[in-house]
Amino acid sequence: MLTIRLQRRGRKNDPSFRVIVTESKHKPKTGKYLEMLGSYDPRTDRCDLVPERIKYWISQGVTVSGTVNNLL
Repeated sequence: MLTIRLQRRGRKNDPSFRVIVTESKHKPKTGKYLEMLGSYDPRTDRCDLVPERIKYWISQGVTVSGTVNNLL
């Protein structure tokens, strides 16, 4: 089953996140994902997402994690 979730990037104490589509059984840090849908920087509240691709994946039946759901 596919899911849209966050993948942590960045240095220690300087987080940034990727919004990715991945298998739900894979851990986010493995680096195995199907598509990157955008990025999120919590320090500046900057959120760069690709809404067309997110809508496409949701229409295909992909589940969304709770945190990504709050971002959307």
